[in-house]
Amino acid sequence: MKLISWNVNGIRACIEKGFNDYVIQENADFFSVQETKIQEGQANLDLPGYYRYMNSAEKKGYSGTLIYAKKQPLSVTYGIEAELYNDEGRVITLEYENFYLINAYVPNSQDELKRLPYRMEYEDHLRNYLSRLNQTKTVIYCGDLNVAHERIDLKNPDSNTKNAGFSIEERNKMTELLSAGFVDSYRYLYPEKVEYSWWSYRFQARAKNAGWRIDYFLVSEKSKHLIRDAKIHTDIFGSDHCPVELDIDLTY
Repeated sequence: MKLISWNVNGIRACIEKGFNDYVIQENADFFSVQETKIQEGQANLDLPGYYRYMNSAEKKGYSGTLIYAKKQPLSVTYGIEAELYNDEGRVITLEYENFYLINAYVPNSQDELKRLPYRMEYEDHLRNYLSRLNQTKTVIYCGDLNVAHERIDLKNPDSNTKNAGFSIEERNKMTELLSAGFVDSYRYLYPEKVEYSWWSYRFQARAKNAGWRIDYFLVSEKSKHLIRDAKIHTDIFGSDHCPVELDIDLTY
């Protein structure tokens, strides 16, 4: 089974840069999208061969998630349980017979970590939610998780220790999540490999490859032996992020 995740930083602009062609070309079983910045009806988002599930933020032009799936799920949940964090369209869960797929766009802690308290609460609720799902089926959790977990995951760790995405608080929450029974599929297979999935639009960061790895596929630890490959598609443009991929021996 092949899954791809991509923060497109505005799906309408990304469509103009070849998004639809890329989805069709990759022919993944699932294509999870973050930061869609769109409301239902603002563009034709349907693609042949896929069911579409979208969660939009109440605020127009902000946040949002979407999943393209080749097979209809048993159930679909928008937001975390009890509709937590659903006003910003940040989470979609698809349930299948053998697994859950959760697509998330994790809140950015912002300059001077102004939104860190909100982010910390989100992380705790999300971890508890994933842990409950993990008790019954394999969990695949993907998306823009807005954290570079280890020093190897960004180009300039020393100058970013107090910045959003590399604060000790955010990194500790990722450690807590992994310790709750999950593995980072990319780091599981490639413990020493250096690749990035996001680059600032400033200072020619992408040309200099001064990036961060903040887009992930996490998988239930009990199913890590089923992981076949994890890829970062650094050659794909159209956003300040690039797509990431998981290949895993799971069936619907």
